[in-house]
Amino acid sequence: MSVEEEMQLLTQLTELLEKQLDRARRGSFTDMERLAAKCEPLVEKITQARLLERPEYKVSREHLAELYHQLQLVLSAQKNVTAEKLGSIRKSKRVVSAYRDNAHR
Repeated sequence: MSVEEEMQLLTQLTELLEKQLDRARRGSFTDMERLAAKCEPLVEKITQARLLERPEYKVSREHLAELYHQLQLVLSAQKNVTAEKLGSIRKSKRVVSAYRDNAHR
């Protein structure tokens, strides 16, 4: 694989991760999953070529690690928001059920 091809793989992965991060921040998880699927073959090629182990790609390795870290943080925050909303829905459901039970007495 030429240096140009290696750089192209890293650039494509970086761009996909940046888009994935953007979609995650917007809450567009369907788009995010589609982008994640596109990342898989790139990650496989990069891993097989051991590109990120090479010193000349240290900056790329650090940038990709940061993007993955940011993505994890956004997903974790979204998970917490979803859990809070689910808790609120369950509470509302219990309240409605209690009112309904009292109305039938």
